[in-house]
Amino acid sequence: MKTTLVLSGALLVLAAAPALAADPALVERGAYVAKAADCVACHTGPSGVPYAGGRAVPSPFGDIYASNITPDPKVGIGGYSLEDFSRAVREGVRKDGAHLYPAMPYPSYSKLSDDDLAALYAYFMNGIKPVANEVQTTKLAWPFSMRWGIRFWNLAFAPSGIGWPGDANAADPILRGKYLVEGPGHCGSCHTPRGVAFQEKAYAGSDPAFLSGSELDGWPVPSLRAGGSGPGLPGWSDDEIAQYLATGRNAHGAVAGEMSLVIAHSTSEMKDSDLMAIAAYLKSLPAAKASGAVTSGDATTKQLTAAKLAVDSGARIYMDNCAACHFVDAKGAPPAFPPLAGNTLVNADNPFGMLHVILAGARLPSTPKQEADMAMPNFDWRLSDDEVAKLATFIRSSWGNAAPAVTAAEVAKVRERVAKENREPSSGPVFTDP
Repeated sequence: MKTTLVLSGALLVLAAAPALAADPALVERGAYVAKAADCVACHTGPSGVPYAGGRAVPSPFGDIYASNITPDPKVGIGGYSLEDFSRAVREGVRKDGAHLYPAMPYPSYSKLSDDDLAALYAYFMNGIKPVANEVQTTKLAWPFSMRWGIRFWNLAFAPSGIGWPGDANAADPILRGKYLVEGPGHCGSCHTPRGVAFQEKAYAGSDPAFLSGSELDGWPVPSLRAGGSGPGLPGWSDDEIAQYLATGRNAHGAVAGEMSLVIAHSTSEMKDSDLMAIAAYLKSLPAAKASGAVTSGDATTKQLTAAKLAVDSGARIYMDNCAACHFVDAKGAPPAFPPLAGNTLVNADNPFGMLHVILAGARLPSTPKQEADMAMPNFDWRLSDDEVAKLATFIRSSWGNAAPAVTAAEVAKVRERVAKENREPSSGPVFTDP
């Protein structure tokens, strides 16, 4: 059972004197913690008002609607005391005693330091405006509708303890990065594989399953364990990891899928020292098993430049549609056009992400350090399922890439998904200024 919350001196002062919560420095610190925790991505719905809730978060059991966490006293968290707030954020229990679904990453937020939690509370109570947006009620099918059962899930799977056992602001970059990744950053929510009860299989870097890669809503999610050498993040330097987190692009690839939101509204707003700390921590974790080993791509390049290509071949389709930006050697022109040789998304066992990008296109976020929001066009109108399958298979098996072939049937399923996304109004954030 979770331990009873013991408030530190900082929290006791804040609880005893709520006026201190309006201290500008504390509110500013809380705003930074909220960015590091990426609260805005889930808690901003179709209205585009930050933290007003309403976004449908997909889960295997149905859509879970993120709550309104503005300080509105009726439909937000305006009536929450510091202790109420701590229970919700770090233990997943609302003020009324109901359990939150673990789509809210409270297992990771349980590691928030007392000081960061106090600052976060100050920010939500004083740094943003209350918004009277009543969020749609989450209605999952039985038995998942029975929230009381989550307490048993917590007993079985949630990490024990509340707070961070060491110094959350440690001068050692690896220790600071460990806190940011395992705690507020909740990176394991997407990058750690899930078990039979949809629980993360690990919550700390000492377990080799932690950050070893997973899948999210169909997208392949790469391993973040970057120690050693090899394809994927082990081949990235600390500076390249930090650059990717700051801009969504580097010499090895460009962001797509849900990670675009993380970079646009969280990591791109973080301090350089914290991004380097995250990189240092990830580089300290021994790599997971390698996939898609990349060797020299010279043979493919010579094939494209010297041979006569069959009209309906993957190589011909590549030359007609992709080579202008990604070039015949597939090295692209980073940061504008990412390389395809050695690309993590290209080499994923699950081709969903790559096919989605080909069919729907992708747009890089505009960030403080890279303001150009460049886009790759969609090719769903131009290429048939068979052509996309040939193209993807060619790319995934050329320039040293070593990923399985793609079938037209797989492309058809992703095309159906893209068409559905285009028909339905987005439940994702369209952000306005707080």
